[in-house]
Amino acid sequence: MSLLHVAVFIPFIFSAGLLASRKLLEQLHRGWLTLPVPLMLFVFFLWHMPQIQEAPIIHSMSWLPSLGINMTLYLDGLSMLFSLLISGIGLLVVLYSIFYLEEEKAAQRRFYAYLLMFMGAMLGVVLSDNLFVLYGFWELTSIASFLLIAFWFQRDRSQYGALKSMLITVFGGLAMFAGFILLYVMTDTFSVREIIAQVDVIKDHSLMVPALILVLLGAFTKSAQFPFHIWLPDAMEAPTPVSSYLHSATMVKAGLYLVARLSPVFAMRSEWFWIVSIGGLVTLLYGSLKAVRQTDLKALLAYSTISQLGLIMCLLGLGSAAGLQTETAVSLFFAQATAAALFHLVNHAVFKGALFMVVGIVDHETGTRDLRKLGGLISFMPVTFSIAVIGAFSMAGLPPFGGFLSKEMFFTSVLNIREMNMWSFESWGVLISVVAWIASVFTFMYSMVLLVRTFGGKHQPELLPKKPHEAPVGLLISPTILAGLALAIGLFPALPAAWLVEPAMNAIHPSVLAAGEQFDIYIRMWHGWTTELFMTIALIVLGTILVYVYKMRGWKLPGSGEKARFTLNRLYDKTLQGSEYASEKLTSLYMTGSIRRYLIYIFLFFVIALGTTMLRLPVFNLDFSANAPVTGYEIAAVIVLALAALAVPFSQNRMASILLTGAVGYMVTLLFVLLRAPDLALTQLIVETVSVVLFLLCFKHLPKLKKEAVKIPFKLTNAIIAAAVGVVVTFIALGVGSNKEFTPISTFFMEESYNLAGGKNMVNVILVDFRGFDTMLEVIVLGIASLGIYAMATLRLGDQAKQPLSGNHLSNLALRREPKTNDVILMTTARVVIFIIVLFSINLFFAGHNAPGGGFIGGLLTAAAIILFVISFGMDAVGRVLPFNYRIMTGIGLLIAVLTGVGAFLFNAPFLSHSFDYFTLPILGETELATAVIFDLGVYLAVIGVTLTIILTVGRER
Repeated sequence: MSLLHVAVFIPFIFSAGLLASRKLLEQLHRGWLTLPVPLMLFVFFLWHMPQIQEAPIIHSMSWLPSLGINMTLYLDGLSMLFSLLISGIGLLVVLYSIFYLEEEKAAQRRFYAYLLMFMGAMLGVVLSDNLFVLYGFWELTSIASFLLIAFWFQRDRSQYGALKSMLITVFGGLAMFAGFILLYVMTDTFSVREIIAQVDVIKDHSLMVPALILVLLGAFTKSAQFPFHIWLPDAMEAPTPVSSYLHSATMVKAGLYLVARLSPVFAMRSEWFWIVSIGGLVTLLYGSLKAVRQTDLKALLAYSTISQLGLIMCLLGLGSAAGLQTETAVSLFFAQATAAALFHLVNHAVFKGALFMVVGIVDHETGTRDLRKLGGLISFMPVTFSIAVIGAFSMAGLPPFGGFLSKEMFFTSVLNIREMNMWSFESWGVLISVVAWIASVFTFMYSMVLLVRTFGGKHQPELLPKKPHEAPVGLLISPTILAGLALAIGLFPALPAAWLVEPAMNAIHPSVLAAGEQFDIYIRMWHGWTTELFMTIALIVLGTILVYVYKMRGWKLPGSGEKARFTLNRLYDKTLQGSEYASEKLTSLYMTGSIRRYLIYIFLFFVIALGTTMLRLPVFNLDFSANAPVTGYEIAAVIVLALAALAVPFSQNRMASILLTGAVGYMVTLLFVLLRAPDLALTQLIVETVSVVLFLLCFKHLPKLKKEAVKIPFKLTNAIIAAAVGVVVTFIALGVGSNKEFTPISTFFMEESYNLAGGKNMVNVILVDFRGFDTMLEVIVLGIASLGIYAMATLRLGDQAKQPLSGNHLSNLALRREPKTNDVILMTTARVVIFIIVLFSINLFFAGHNAPGGGFIGGLLTAAAIILFVISFGMDAVGRVLPFNYRIMTGIGLLIAVLTGVGAFLFNAPFLSHSFDYFTLPILGETELATAVIFDLGVYLAVIGVTLTIILTVGRER
């Protein structure tokens, strides 16, 4: 595992540590524990910056090599730019949060855990070279943002905003994943570098345009491009530090990163140019128009973010015109737009982060963000005002700040695009320039509105919940640093141009320059009396006039009080409501509450689907020539098994049904013994024993069985379906056993179990080595099921606890009180038998790699011993003698199993790869040690935890 992989995983490790430290370090602010993570990451990436100037850093770690999916991380100029933003802005946000959330002590743990999870997911997105891995991190950012936006989950608006962001971005993510699959179909690789290398081959492929559109759906939804922008304003319900981080350097920049990263793949297509450029331009204009109308400071910044994201997206689209050119000089001419996009991306992260923190300070110190109540704060908060001036002026594109330079580059780009000879573009280019200038006027306008309405005008103390005052030093540190950077970038633009923009340009436009050449980006404050400068002067004049008129009208625009009949938000709400209504109506047709009906649906589908396949396709045949002869013992066991199974539907009480079902299971165990499958026999024996106990506990809660006459059609339907399932399963089993078209995989397992895994017990080797991933997922599913049972039982008990305790209720509780056993023989015998069972289970656990046994069987046997203890000494005795939290035991077991798989990465091996060797140990002599035993230990603990969580939960329920 390389340091680059460690950099990605560190935030997740610290996040898990914060969640685990529930009762530890309670007196210490969790922010101080979190702060070193982004600091270390920022220093790490800065340290590698000189190396990036020479060549990218590539580190690969095996994950699923057979599917072409590896954890390959690629640090080049583009990913370095985003990594520095993610870690650097993250460092300042965490520092800001320490003072902003000082009173939220109860929620600090999950806040910083979610923030670190989000940071790690974003680093994974920008560093992943494998599209499959990138998609995994991409969706993880949606999950982490959902948790952060819903941080104050008691509020309805927080829940609404979190759900909206999740639905829209996950929809886009799924579309993007479909696009990735199409790219894989065209190139036979998930590697971004290898896909770029095949661009000349696939650029005219029939799947290119569908892949392009699907990928852009993912990018547009994540970066809040029109019309998918509607989730961003509602995400303002998150705490202000989260808004500052999501909207300046992370969440919304992921879509921009994707467009920039895949530009070398799709820039050869004119569709990419048109969709990205026009989509970004529309978003720029729409966001700036909406921002002016807002009365909430965070809403104003939200729409300004939409506008600025549209500007960067438009520039990336205009820069992609370089890929449509054949001459190098012309390509370089149009590639300047990409440089402008990257430079403005840095500027936007700086000034938007500062402005969000300013808004947080205003809200923190005045108690409101409502512009109608604010005003005159300049005399109370001079430092905050100074920071706001720098941030707002940079956002408006005024000198001497960095925003002025990138805005001038934007004007240059929209003017240059008129030179593009495609589809009479000269006339279209003029229109783009005009729209870009109009949007810039409104950008200036909302920037000035933010300043004037918050810090200028008349102070209205009667409308403020709190008396305003300057923020403490701790809250001012981070925005002051960002404001200083906004000024420094404007005064010294050559530094970010050389260290950030140029390496990123080399990554986005690798085909524009000849081999060995580098981009030379020259940015300066004064470049003469140019058209761009006159456009800037004109927008300042017109913007100032508009702000003055706006103020004279009482900060009201025409139609401000009217509610639009049709809005995208209303369309979203109606669509969601309609979908819920339709799904409820559809579901109510078959979800009737009858378990019998549900089983009929499942079994009918099973019979029809598999039966039709078996009859229509020549995949099943019956060949008994190679079968072993049937012995008399096997015939006798099958007869008893069949009789017990047939007797179940005719039994007259539940106890008899349970015992007959157990008899069926034990006869299956006997068949496994006769067929020489000791592992399966042991597992079946223990599972059947535990299942019988669970049946008894469940039936204890059911009402008394009423003997009613059952109609013939009811019985006949059950009989037909049961017979059909039995016939289909029987023929499938016989057909699979008779099919000799392929060499059975069992041959490979028999030949390689010892050679590759060092185990003589093939069954256990399959479970923990060859199919260890399946085993881990199965145990995880069992763990989730056990927690679900626990949660439902706990909620049910909680509801009962809220009911008034009537006389009848008290008498019922007394009647259902746990009985005390006085069986001396059982209690005495159990002490010895339990000890023997536990010793046997430990022996099975350690011997399982080379003899019958293993973690699964050992865990079940230990659980069975504890169940015997419960039966003998009562449920309350378990808490006194074995005071374990079995839910935590389940979690520990799963964690051990997962960490064992992750440990393979340290040796550059695929996930869950195991190793073994032979060592000479004192007393024991030559002994085999295998890492699979550690994985088996996790399974062992998880199985115990799952089994006992279910048994004790059901058994304790009153």
